[in-house]
Amino acid sequence: MVDGEAGHLGASGSARSNPALDIPNLLYRYADAIDAGRFDEAAALFDHGAVVVQGQRIEGRDAIAAMWRRWVRLYPDGTPRTRHLVTNPLIELSDEGLTARCRSQWTLLQATDTLPLQVVATGRYDDHLALLDGRWHFSERRYAGVDLSGDMSAHLLQPVKG
Repeated sequence: MVDGEAGHLGASGSARSNPALDIPNLLYRYADAIDAGRFDEAAALFDHGAVVVQGQRIEGRDAIAAMWRRWVRLYPDGTPRTRHLVTNPLIELSDEGLTARCRSQWTLLQATDTLPLQVVATGRYDDHLALLDGRWHFSERRYAGVDLSGDMSAHLLQPVKG
């Protein structure tokens, strides 16, 4: 099994899915890649899906990574100087176990040379996922809303539309 690959070895030695572990880990891999400024890696998580933001559906690795590059400020170290804390995943597994919906919350922390560590926003994700070849993938991530926001000027390159 490749490092970081979802799935676990069953008694027969074949990979099997554990949605209770694999789905939250997918959410965390997204946050880890975004916080490290690895937008191409984060976009690869949507190779079998799309991101929906402000009513617009964005598909394809290049288009998704380009969207983040247009929106997120990167610092000289190549990162946005953020930490996305993804919490409270509510996973609804389909009866056949091949698709799922996961609603979760996020809290965005940021610190820069001029901004002390602080919460800059909180919100929600609404994800639809599919099990393909033994691995969970995003079929669609809806940025379901920003619930609370503070000063995001050090994070975003352009203001959020209301």
